[in-house]
Amino acid sequence: MAYGKGKYTYELVDWRANFPDSWSPIEVNGLAIDSQDRLYAFNTGEYPVTVFDREGNLLDTWGKESFKHNHGAFIGPDDAIYCADDGNHTVSKFTLDGKVLLTLGNKDKPADTGFTWVDEKGERLDFMAAMTSTKCSGPPFNSPTDVALSASGEIYVSDGYGNARVHKFSPDGKLLLSWGEPGHGPGQFIVPHAIAIDKQGRALVADRHNNRIQIFDAEGHYLTQWDDLILPTDIFIDDDQTVYVSELHPRLSIFDINGTLLARWGNEGRTKEDPLFVTLHTVVVDSRCDIYVGEVMGIYQGDPFLDTRKTRMIQKFTRKS
Repeated sequence: MAYGKGKYTYELVDWRANFPDSWSPIEVNGLAIDSQDRLYAFNTGEYPVTVFDREGNLLDTWGKESFKHNHGAFIGPDDAIYCADDGNHTVSKFTLDGKVLLTLGNKDKPADTGFTWVDEKGERLDFMAAMTSTKCSGPPFNSPTDVALSASGEIYVSDGYGNARVHKFSPDGKLLLSWGEPGHGPGQFIVPHAIAIDKQGRALVADRHNNRIQIFDAEGHYLTQWDDLILPTDIFIDDDQTVYVSELHPRLSIFDINGTLLARWGNEGRTKEDPLFVTLHTVVVDSRCDIYVGEVMGIYQGDPFLDTRKTRMIQKFTRKS
């Protein structure tokens, strides 16, 4: 079956990520591609980082001592890996085999933003209530969600689940700039969940619970926004400046750099018992224009139907020539 349209038409590949020992993650929070088209999956569970070749063969695992709950990730032009850990409130830079090169933030010390998982009675809030509990913006970090680099190496972080802020750092980790606050207006966020930097140096921020992508210049000034989205979770910009967006809705959308929709697909034509997507959380594209998407079905643990879907935690689409 074909998905998309025109130049952006894809086929779902009969492809499987061969996780170790028949294990499957409960969440694939982030995906990244290195210069050799190796796929890095950032997972919740026993194997935090798994590395695959294009055929899905397992090449490496690492990260058991490095993460509390890894999330969005980015691989720079020098093949250094940057990953946000929303569990321990840090962002770290790694070599491809997991050696830590730089850490931003104060481990296990979240910024005071009012974010909480419990109400005044000490009872756990539901997910949506917690996501909107942030009272004010704060310094780095409170559950950072994603990281990206500019062409000149500045590090941008979306922060995140427990904050309503974007932070910009120098390549060596000095904080240069922060912007954002809780709310629904321009420059305000309700869960800034992902970030990407285009060739113009603009920051595209997936403002998840405001159902939009906001776009800023390099100094954090609001420029515009794209509203044709439902709970955007990740943003990937390829070398041609095509923008790929995963949506928790769930669906995958492809835009040009000006926000014109080029292609989109989700569960159209699929049954409830056999959806194409369940909870899309991350998207990445390799040098051959093939798309990989990852899901976070772990938020629905205990559903026997979803247990049968674990072999499809990562899916691959190839562009038709």
